[in-house]
Amino acid sequence: MTDFELFETPGFALQKGGALPVARLAYKTLGTLSASGDNVVLIPSWYSGTHREAAYCMVGPDRAIDPARHFIVFTNLMSGGLSSSPSNTPAPFESGRFPRVTLHDNVRLQHMLLTERLGVSRIKLVAGWSMGGCQAFQWGVQYPAMMQAIAPLCCSARTGEFNKVFLISLRRALTLDPAYAEGFYTRPPLAGLKAFAAIYAGWGFSEPFYRTRAYLQFGARSCEEFVANFWEGAMIHHDANDLLTLLQTWYDGDIADGGDFDAALGSIKARAVIMPGQYDSYFPPVDSEYEASRMPNAVCRTIPSIWGHMTLWNPEDRGFIDAGLRLALGE
Repeated sequence: MTDFELFETPGFALQKGGALPVARLAYKTLGTLSASGDNVVLIPSWYSGTHREAAYCMVGPDRAIDPARHFIVFTNLMSGGLSSSPSNTPAPFESGRFPRVTLHDNVRLQHMLLTERLGVSRIKLVAGWSMGGCQAFQWGVQYPAMMQAIAPLCCSARTGEFNKVFLISLRRALTLDPAYAEGFYTRPPLAGLKAFAAIYAGWGFSEPFYRTRAYLQFGARSCEEFVANFWEGAMIHHDANDLLTLLQTWYDGDIADGGDFDAALGSIKARAVIMPGQYDSYFPPVDSEYEASRMPNAVCRTIPSIWGHMTLWNPEDRGFIDAGLRLALGE
């Protein structure tokens, strides 16, 4: 038994070359599609997350996105472990042989799900955090006339150079573990996964978060204990190839695909409420402010929080985030 459904399509050509014999998209819906089809909210997943975490953090009764009022479609990124991924795809694309997949590929597959299976022709809002927000930007460029609004949270329309340095360090942590065996491991590269988690810990939360010892609220008595209990626990259950392939998707993120970035931003017709985290190291507010300045119908609202990139997970920040989402929804 699973808590999601699968949409499958054969011969799925990929943006960077090659094709998947069958592309599988894991998704879940909440709420009911209105008779006029005007209440659709799409929430794509983020790095190492699924529809479950998205539902926990972004949806609920009396919140901005509410199943009682909206038809919510949660989608899972390819390489995230539920949709087509190295860990669940048969030969010849298993393990280290899984092809390069982009945000463009993910959004095209999501578009097929919405139009071909769910009967959706108009989206009220595409909202997402981190890589979910990157997909919101991608939706705005790829299908500019389909959605009314986008709400990208703690993300960017193009992966920045500093962000890429972080991703390179994560890749090294996993691939230099001898157990990784070039992607064809017989046991999980646990040492590499723990190193991966430790690197993530320094970027996910902010310097003020650690300086004020905010990790105490998680029951950790020290930053070292916080890394071991929170971050290692979050990462070691993931398949290493899934993490690395999805990391490449993040690294390649660029709504212009190497072309005119300003023109791509200018092509986004949807109303946009961009919400960066005040101390987000991956996606700093300066990038979000620039993006908003180049979009015809966008505002940037920085989330005032010491939780860094992880602000979505802080219950105290949800009021600010929901206010931005309501602005995007026009409700």
